[in-house]
Amino acid sequence: MAYVLPTGRGVTAAVLDTGACPHRDFDSRILAFEDFVHGRSLPYDDNGHGTHVLGILGGSGRASNGKFRGAAPGCGLIPLKVLDKNGNGSQETVIEAMQWILKYREKYHIRIVNISVGTTSREGHEQLIEAVEEAWDAGLIVVAAAGNQGPGQGSVTAPGCSRKIITVGSSDMIVHNLGLSGRGPTKDCVSKPDIVAPGNAVTSCANFPAAFPYTVKSGTSMSTPLVSGGIALFLELHPESTNLDIKKRLRSTAIDLGYPHNLQGWGLFRLKNFLEGK
Repeated sequence: MAYVLPTGRGVTAAVLDTGACPHRDFDSRILAFEDFVHGRSLPYDDNGHGTHVLGILGGSGRASNGKFRGAAPGCGLIPLKVLDKNGNGSQETVIEAMQWILKYREKYHIRIVNISVGTTSREGHEQLIEAVEEAWDAGLIVVAAAGNQGPGQGSVTAPGCSRKIITVGSSDMIVHNLGLSGRGPTKDCVSKPDIVAPGNAVTSCANFPAAFPYTVKSGTSMSTPLVSGGIALFLELHPESTNLDIKKRLRSTAIDLGYPHNLQGWGLFRLKNFLEGK
């Protein structure tokens, strides 16, 4: 019997970002859309960041004949707009979106929460951390960016500085000495990030696809959905897996790059290793 590659089918990822353009690569897999900024009902993205992130996680590559396909091209997608056209937002809006996810997780089979946004504020984000940890404690797999405030110590943004959730840094920013990927330790002496993945010059979906369907962006925001998409693939194969199972598997299959733990976490995320357990 031929081995059928997983696509993330049956798994839904909620993406907190600037929204989503109804791009061809998302097919009919945008299962819901909520706008916590302007209250609009139909999917849109007046910035482009969220569409790009969504494409890395679950774009089908339809507009490029498969050339620019995301990690999990069959997974369900729920873009939640928490940032405005300038990429700005509030802690309260993110918390509201997390509450929405907890309310509708069963209806839409949400397993993964991708947060490629963060605050650089060093104080006052306790409620934000509590919100993502409540989701984690409820069994959701929360994956957040480490932020691009490096290379100084303690530069991981919130909610990526949470002890519980999975925090992703950029591997190529480290290897090529770009010096942006956020690093720990956090103010609570937690070693972060947990893992790193490629995030430099990534081609993914554009928010005005009529002109050109793809664009290039860089940052830990791009590294994060690669990991989230890989998790969606694994959950299709192993739906019984818990968030702790996923975290342990990421740790055991990461490739040590030889950098300090507060810079690379457990090491480089490699999808093949993660899926096959090598």
